[in-house]
Amino acid sequence: IHAMAHITGGGLLENIPRVLPKFTQAHLYKTAWSIPPIFQWLQQKGDIQDQEMYRTFNCGIGMVICVDKKDVLTTLNHLEKAGEIATIIGHIESSTDPTPKVIIS
Repeated sequence: IHAMAHITGGGLLENIPRVLPKFTQAHLYKTAWSIPPIFQWLQQKGDIQDQEMYRTFNCGIGMVICVDKKDVLTTLNHLEKAGEIATIIGHIESSTDPTPKVIIS
């Protein structure tokens, strides 16, 4: 494990960059997980834009674990054996900006 981020207040956009090195960014795939109905309801009733949802709420992702690409399947297997539901939600890539960030597409 290279890094772990507990996704609490600050959502995905503020918590993940805290564990990333300079000149990197996390690229998350918004179709990689299902957003629980409560967040969909909050977004609709509150007229909240996607970026604000990702900044404020975890949108169903409680923990992010960053591992080397070669260790992904082993990590997923360990988590499954421990009773956790885990999925690949993105990857880490280099960036020209020294400040780590999250891109969701």
